[in-house]
Amino acid sequence: MSYDFNTIEARWQKYWAENETFKAQNGGDKPKYYVLDMFPYPSGAGLHVGHPLGYIASDIYARYKRHKGFNVLHPQGYDSFGLPAEQYAIQTGQHPAITTKENIARYREQLDKIGFSFDWSREVRTSDPKFYKWTQWIFIELFNSWYDNEENKARKIQDLEAIFSSEGNASVNAVCDEGVTEFTAENWNNFSSREQQEILLKYRLTYLAETEVNWCPQLGTVLANDEIVNGVSERGGYPVIRKKMTQWSMRISAYAQRLLDGLDTIDWPQPLKDSQTNWIGRSQGASVIFKVKDHNETIEVFTTRPDTIFGATFMTLAPEHELVQKITTAEQKTEIDAYIEATAKRSERERMADVKTISGVFTGAYAEHPFTKEPVPIWIGDYVLAGYGTGAVMAVPCGDQRDYDFAKHFDIPITNIFEGVDISEEAFADKENTVIANSEFLNGLNYKKATKTAIYELEKLGQGEGKINYRLRDAVFSRQRYWGEPFPVYYVDGMPQMIDAKHLPIELPEVEKYLPTEAGDPPLGRAEVWAWDTETNTVVSNEKIDHKTIFPLELNTMPGWAGSSYYFNRYMDPNNEDEVFSQDAITYWKEVDLYIGGSEHATGHLLYARFWQKFLFDRGIVPADEFAKKLINQGMILGTSAIIYRISGTNTYVSKGLKDQHETEELRVDVNMVNASDELNPDELKNWQPQFKNAEFVLEDDKYIVGREVEKMSKRWFNVVNPDDICNDYGADTLRLYEMFLGPLEQAKPWNTAGITGVHSFLKKLWKLYHNGDKFEISDTEPTKDSLKTLHKTIKKVKEDIENFSFNTSVSTFMIAVNELTAQKCSSKAILEPLLVLISPYAPHIAEELWKKIGHDTSISTASFPVFEEKHLVESTKQYPISFNGKMRFTLELSLDLSKDEIEAAVLAHEKTQQQLAGREPKKVIVVPGKIVNVVG
Repeated sequence: MSYDFNTIEARWQKYWAENETFKAQNGGDKPKYYVLDMFPYPSGAGLHVGHPLGYIASDIYARYKRHKGFNVLHPQGYDSFGLPAEQYAIQTGQHPAITTKENIARYREQLDKIGFSFDWSREVRTSDPKFYKWTQWIFIELFNSWYDNEENKARKIQDLEAIFSSEGNASVNAVCDEGVTEFTAENWNNFSSREQQEILLKYRLTYLAETEVNWCPQLGTVLANDEIVNGVSERGGYPVIRKKMTQWSMRISAYAQRLLDGLDTIDWPQPLKDSQTNWIGRSQGASVIFKVKDHNETIEVFTTRPDTIFGATFMTLAPEHELVQKITTAEQKTEIDAYIEATAKRSERERMADVKTISGVFTGAYAEHPFTKEPVPIWIGDYVLAGYGTGAVMAVPCGDQRDYDFAKHFDIPITNIFEGVDISEEAFADKENTVIANSEFLNGLNYKKATKTAIYELEKLGQGEGKINYRLRDAVFSRQRYWGEPFPVYYVDGMPQMIDAKHLPIELPEVEKYLPTEAGDPPLGRAEVWAWDTETNTVVSNEKIDHKTIFPLELNTMPGWAGSSYYFNRYMDPNNEDEVFSQDAITYWKEVDLYIGGSEHATGHLLYARFWQKFLFDRGIVPADEFAKKLINQGMILGTSAIIYRISGTNTYVSKGLKDQHETEELRVDVNMVNASDELNPDELKNWQPQFKNAEFVLEDDKYIVGREVEKMSKRWFNVVNPDDICNDYGADTLRLYEMFLGPLEQAKPWNTAGITGVHSFLKKLWKLYHNGDKFEISDTEPTKDSLKTLHKTIKKVKEDIENFSFNTSVSTFMIAVNELTAQKCSSKAILEPLLVLISPYAPHIAEELWKKIGHDTSISTASFPVFEEKHLVESTKQYPISFNGKMRFTLELSLDLSKDEIEAAVLAHEKTQQQLAGREPKKVIVVPGKIVNVVG
C-alpha cells in the first residue's frame, strides 16, 4: 500500500474539525499550558512558506504538551484592521470588510491544510465588532484612570476627583502633563464642569493633546515610527512630514520604570530585551533651567552630566520647540522658518540616524548661564527632537563630539573645562576619574561627587534638580483612517465624553469613499450617520446634531496595535458578551506560557501589550502584570531568488556563464519558472510580463542558466514559495518536517525546494516500516534488545529537543531511528506504537493514520508521551577487540559482568585463539575489563 498523503491528510483534517479535537476547556483536573502565536494580518497574497515556521514550532510544542497530560490552549485569529486593506479599498472602492473576509478565508484554508492543532472555536478578529467592543471598553477604562506615583499604579479617576474636592492637588503625586497649576479644594469645587474636565484631561492615562506626528499626505494618515522606512511610508513609499495635530495619546511613559523592571521577570530573548531597554532609555542626571534674556521665558534641559555645565557655550532647541517662534529675532525669522519647513520633511528616525550632517540656525536669542550669568546663544538643530526629553539641549563642545562638531562648524566658542586634564578618548571614557578644573565649587571633585554638588547648587538657585529621564514618549493613539476601531467618544462643547460601556460597540459607519474629506478631516468625516444621541443612546444622522442632546462623534480611529495589545487575554474567554473575559477564565489561564513571533515587534506590539497588561493588572482585571512568561523569536526563512542578466540598453538576456563578457543589468524573475538545475524556461518568461514578450536569449549549451541570491522571501523579489504547492506535491507532514529540518528555530535559513525530497523519502520509509508490501503488518512479538535501545534513545533525544526547542535535530533523530528499525526488521507493536507518538507532533497526519491502523479509535493526540527507561541504554555486553602481541585479530562479545579471570578463560577457550596460538602456551594475558584483551605469545 503506497503512502497516499493527500487522502490521508484531508481525512484527518476533516476529522479534527468535526470532532473539535483540539478544543480547550476553561478548567479541569489537568495542568494548563497556553501556547500562542503572534496572529497574522490577512493580506491578499496569502501565506508563503516562511510564514508557517513559527506556527509549526508552536504546534509541535502544543501537541507535545497534550501528550504530557496538559490542558493546552492553542488559539488562532486575525489582526484584521490595518492600512493595506484600506489602501486597497481606496484603489478599488470595495469595502475593506469584504477584502478582509476574503483574505481571512484564504488564510484559514492554507492554515488548515498544514494541519495545525488550533482551537478554532476561540478565533478572534480585531475588526469584528464583537471583539473591538472590548477594545473600546479598555480605552474607556484608560480614560477613567490616572497614575498614582505614591502607589506606583493606575487608579480610578473618581479617586482623583475625590482628592481634588477635599484637598486640591498640592499633595497629589501623579504622572500628568507639564505645567499643571496648583489649586485648592475650594478652587476645584468652584471650577466649572469644563474647567474640571480640562484639568482631569491632564491626568488621564489616555488624553487629548497637540502632538508632533508623522503625517503622510498621500495616505492621509498619521504613521507610527515603525511604519516609516528610510524617511518614507513603509506602505507605498510615500513622503512623510512632521506636523502638529490634536491627537489621542496613551500615557505609556507612566509605566517606563515598570516596563524596564519587568524585563527581569520574563524569559524573553536578550536582544529583544535590549531593544526595549534602549527604546525606554532610562538616564539619570539633572533638570537645568536657563532663563531667556529679554524674555519672560525659561528653557529646561535634561543632562546626564550636570557637572559639565561650565562647558555649556550654546543651546540647541528642536525646530518644533514651542519657544522658537517666541524668541526668534526679526533678523533671523526668514532663515528659521525655512529651516523648520525643511525639517518637517524628515522623519524622526532619519534625523536620529543622521550623525554626519551638521545643520542648524541661530535664533538671535540668548539664554543666561545659571552660574556665570554669561549669555548663551540659542540655536535650533534637527538633531534635537521635540518629543525627546525637553526638546532642548545644553551643548558642551569640550565634552561631546556632536556638540564639538556643531560648534566648530558654526564657529561657536569652546570652553575647555578639562584644562590640564587628560581628555584623550581613552581617558574621557573613564568619567569616574574626570576632574573638572574651571569651577570653584566643583574643582578637584570626581564625577559622582561633582554631579551631586552641581545638582545641590542648582537647587539652591532654584534653577534645577536631580531627575531621572526616560526616552520613551507617550504613544499617539489616533489614526486618520477608516479601517480601524472607532473611538467610543462624542464631544460636548469641545470636550470628550465617553459613551457608556453598555452601549458598546460603536460600529464603523458606511462612507462613500475611504479618503480624507476635502476639508482635511479623516474618512469618518464623510459619514452621514455619525452623531451620538444621548437620549436614545444610538448613532444618528449628522443632520440631527443640535449640541444639546445630539453631539458629533470622534472622527479618528484607533491604531493597528490597539487590538493586538490584549487579544491574548480575550482568547481565554472569546465568546463572553458580558465582560472582556470572566474572572474564572483569566484566573485559570492567567498568562501565556509560550509566545512565538517575530523580533520586528520588539518596540511596537510587544511594548504596547506589556503596557496594557500592566494597566489591566493595576485595575484588578488580570492576575499577572506580564502577559507572556516565555517568548521565542523565530528566524526568517529566506528565499533563493532567480536572476537574469540583460545586456545594457537592449532586450537581450545572456546566460549566467556569459554575463562577464558584457555590461549587464540584473533582474529578478519568478522562481517558479526555474527548475532545480537553475534552468529558466524562456517561453514562460515571455508570457510573464509584457517587457519580456520580444526578449532574446543567449544560451550556454542550449540552456539559460540563472544566477541565485539568498535574500528575504518577498513578492518584491519574486522568490515566494507557496505552501499550497508543497502540500499538494509532497504533503503537509513533509512541509512541517522540512521547515524544522532547515536549521535552529531562531536562526535565518534559506529555503531550497530541491532539498525537500529527502524529508519526503523519510516519510515513505516510515510508512513502509509499518507495512509488508501492500499489507499493514505489526506484531505482538517481544521487541529485541536493539529495537528497545533504538526506541528509548529516540524518546530521550526527542524529549530533550522539544523542551529545548531544538526541533531540527529531532528530525535527524527520527531518520536515524527509522533506518535502524528497518535494518532490524522490527515489526513489534511495543516499539512501533510509541514511535508514532514521538513523531506525531511533527507529522501528525501520518501518525494519526498509522495509529488508527494499529487499532485505536481515538486521536493519537490523547496518547501519553512515551516514558524513557535508562536501562535500555545500559550496555550489558562488550564487543572486546582480541589482540595478539598488540595486533587485533578478531572481536568477541562478552558480558560486562564477567571477572578478569572469566574473561581470560573465555578468550583462551575460543577457537580463533587456539588457531592463533597453534598449540603454544601464551606468556601472559592482559585483560582490561570493558576495554581490551591482549594475548602475549
